[in-house]
Amino acid sequence: MAKEAPVLTVGLDDNGGSLRQIENDVTNLDWSNPRNVMDSSGVNNTATERILLLADFSSTLNGVFNDGSNVSHDVLKTVCSTSVTRTETLVMSGQTLTNEVLITDYSLSRAQSGELTWSAPTVLNSATVPTWS
Repeated sequence: MAKEAPVLTVGLDDNGGSLRQIENDVTNLDWSNPRNVMDSSGVNNTATERILLLADFSSTLNGVFNDGSNVSHDVLKTVCSTSVTRTETLVMSGQTLTNEVLITDYSLSRAQSGELTWSAPTVLNSATVPTWS
């Protein structure tokens, strides 16, 4: 496929495990698929030698407050009171990245001008390597 600026679909499980589409409330997001690295250089080396270790995933979703039924606030409001693994699904241009994550925070911010926004960082919880399909 050619270069493009695709529209994203963002799905996140609510506390009961039902996948909810929240992309209409998400204004921007970042995600990362880093790998841990171990420095394994021996004293006989003159340059760094590394071993690639475990895969990881994290994201930060940012959005506009919406307290309607089955949308962003309804999905995120239980983050502070439950420890539930959620499924996060990102779809763009026919490519899907699905991970089992923990949401580590749900922070709300009201600006002086009146807008009410939120941020929700996630981290991988499933020990399953993030894979695009």
